[in-house]
Amino acid sequence: MHERFDTDHEIGENNVEILGMDLHNPVFFASSFFVIFFVLLTLLFPDRSGAYYEAAKSWSIENFDWLFMISGNVFVIFCIVLLLSPYGKIRIGGKKAKPDFSVLSWFAMLFAAGMGIGLMFWSVAEPVGYYTNWAGTPFNVPPGTPEARELAMGATMFHWGLHPWGIYAVVALSLAFFSYNCNMPLTIRSSFYPLFGERVWGTVGNVIDTIAVLATIFGLATSLGFGAQQAAGGLHYLFNDIPNNITTQMAIIFGVTVIAIFSVIRGLEGGVKVLSNINMSLAALLMIFVIIAGSTVLILNGIGKTLWVYIENIVPLSNWVGREDKTFYTGWTIFYWAWWISWSPFVGMFIARVSKGRTVRQFIAAVLIIPTLLSAVWMTTFGTMGLEQVQNQVGELANGITDKSLALFQMLENLPYGIVTSIIAIILVLVFFITSSDSGSLVIDSITAGGKVDAPVTQRVYWAVMEGVIAAVLLFGGGKEALGALQAAAITVGLPFSIVLLLMCVSLFIGLRAAYNLNYKNADD
Repeated sequence: MHERFDTDHEIGENNVEILGMDLHNPVFFASSFFVIFFVLLTLLFPDRSGAYYEAAKSWSIENFDWLFMISGNVFVIFCIVLLLSPYGKIRIGGKKAKPDFSVLSWFAMLFAAGMGIGLMFWSVAEPVGYYTNWAGTPFNVPPGTPEARELAMGATMFHWGLHPWGIYAVVALSLAFFSYNCNMPLTIRSSFYPLFGERVWGTVGNVIDTIAVLATIFGLATSLGFGAQQAAGGLHYLFNDIPNNITTQMAIIFGVTVIAIFSVIRGLEGGVKVLSNINMSLAALLMIFVIIAGSTVLILNGIGKTLWVYIENIVPLSNWVGREDKTFYTGWTIFYWAWWISWSPFVGMFIARVSKGRTVRQFIAAVLIIPTLLSAVWMTTFGTMGLEQVQNQVGELANGITDKSLALFQMLENLPYGIVTSIIAIILVLVFFITSSDSGSLVIDSITAGGKVDAPVTQRVYWAVMEGVIAAVLLFGGGKEALGALQAAAITVGLPFSIVLLLMCVSLFIGLRAAYNLNYKNADD
């Protein structure tokens, strides 16, 4: 028995079959049109379109910083309330549902899709950047001081802790509940059925799903492009014979896309799951090596200290009134919040897809709390070594952040087996991008197939190819500026989507309350 809300809608009822593909009309066609339109516009008028996108991003961040900050706080509080409430016993998929994946595989997939690549990119660059005042310091503390060092780690954790995972958890839990407990399509629109009723299957839902597709594919394409530049820069840094030019970057994009297509064809079980498990294993080995080869006692003692400084400053850092550290506050925190929100349809839907059979309490603990603790261990390990090298004037990092994409490699080269660990780091960067591309293709395919999770594999291949083509075309045609313009457009989507997510909280609460009253309130635990 489904746990609420009767609807006459059938999954895929508005789909059309073309060339063996099962496509939702009009979401698939509108999404494809806007993707091609925006890419062509960016290529034909790079300066003008880039200026417009950047202006829109700046306007969103500077005028609605309060909305982003309030929204992020609401999402964390909402998740904690659900974690502690009686609604936590509700099981995704119904009382008798069983998990599709083991705990370790489940966690590896959600963590790799959520922010694995970001942890590789920023784990050294961000703490060192705050400590040296590369682009603002938290609360305008003097750079290079003991207070700056503590806040560098605390502020980094703030950006990679409860708040981003709270954003993902709201979207993921909402999608999982309405899909698996209410037999609705696995699309963003389903989450709003308690608020809009049957209208979600019409224009309102089409708009919501199309925006979600655009945010997802633009975010993935820009990340793939920047990732190719980071990988190429790392290879050139290690091996001078490999040039960091457009040819190398295009070759990396081509290789990542080919492997992503192969993984997409193999599906969740044989593709994303396998790569995610490999990725998390390699990441764990690299982290353990840095702990052993680096300042072991300092790192281990620093984990608890990082968490304490994070907890001590989470309220001041979450405040939006009277902030004087505008460079840090808008350039880092609000930028991050807008970016996490714009990525939430992609990450949230993927987490939802692999989370059937978990209770709400298990789900929130796994998506909100455990990643925060692991991020603290990871950031402390790599951030501590980066800060140590800056303070002791060791290696390239002694000069501060000269190229954020090289900070990790600059830190690793001063440890034993620097070339080996740097090669492993490059492999990790690439495989994280492959898993992101792969899971993103599955998500976009589900949305553009009207919520079907078993649509023809050709459609998943189509979106995997599109991600690679967009990244390659923009890199070739406009370089960093074109990718930056598209990234600005994706971040701008975060503004309207913050309101969408707040409404999603209301809708999810209504749904969980109805399910609890129907099937759990008077039942034995």
